[in-house]
Amino acid sequence: MLKVVAYRLAISIPVLVLVSLVTFLIASLAPGNAAIAILGQGATPEQIVELQQRLGLDEPVIVQYADWLARAVRGDLGTSLITGQPVTQAIGQRIQPTLSLLIASIVVVSIVGCALGIFAATRGGVLARIIDILTFAGLAIPNFVFALYLIPFFALTLRILPASGYSPLAEGLGPWSASLVLPVIAMAFGSVGLIAKQARAAMEDALGREFVSMMRANGYSRASIVYRHALKTAGMPMLSVIGLASVGIISGTVLLEAVFAFPGLGGLAVQASGQSDIPVVVGVTVMFTIFVVIINLLVDLGFAAINPKVRLA
Repeated sequence: MLKVVAYRLAISIPVLVLVSLVTFLIASLAPGNAAIAILGQGATPEQIVELQQRLGLDEPVIVQYADWLARAVRGDLGTSLITGQPVTQAIGQRIQPTLSLLIASIVVVSIVGCALGIFAATRGGVLARIIDILTFAGLAIPNFVFALYLIPFFALTLRILPASGYSPLAEGLGPWSASLVLPVIAMAFGSVGLIAKQARAAMEDALGREFVSMMRANGYSRASIVYRHALKTAGMPMLSVIGLASVGIISGTVLLEAVFAFPGLGGLAVQASGQSDIPVVVGVTVMFTIFVVIINLLVDLGFAAINPKVRLA
């Protein structure tokens, strides 16, 4: 188990470096200028050049990145070119809404999707067809479009949930949960059907194995066969699709945070991109990459728990 963790953490380091480098280059080459964003369109060329020199933007891009990387390995992601605020502090102020949305969405998608898939595999019938329809609808309709229909119905017509905004956990569990319901439903819409479909296929394959027939012949209970033995066999394919869906959820938070006016990392990244605030853009991108690394690590640990042979990889 420790070898799996150590290996994944080791290969994540070059991934983080590569992602930060590519993001830094793209952000540097993109149209826009932080000096102009600070001084305004009425600034003179001399003022812009002077501010660029003060901010270090006149240096070659690779030199700017090397300087950023040297500080990043010490835990310093730089400071915002616009506000002068440390990037780690800006991320810390915005991370709770994003983490709340991510964790709640992944938990709901995993539990509901797997439960539907297992039930469809063991019962079949109408539920299996419903899952097929749900999967098709989830793939065809973007989650932010689905969110635009949820808001008028639940927030304006029924008036039972807030239309937008985020309530911090410090304000109480009730307001915090209420602010997450619609974003989580919108986020889960595109992934529940996909996970359910893959879970159903994995369970049907497991239930069709020879060892299951032998267990039935030996009088094992249905619950023991399904939940203790077949589920373990189907666990690795189910974990794989949960991992893929979780990565998709991470990428989808930017749009949903905008739709529901969440003060999270997605909004911070969009704002920084519009202002050519390179340190903030790179810092947020690195943070999202860390989220992906954590998801992959958890999936690998799940594999190792299900199949001991994985621990030797």
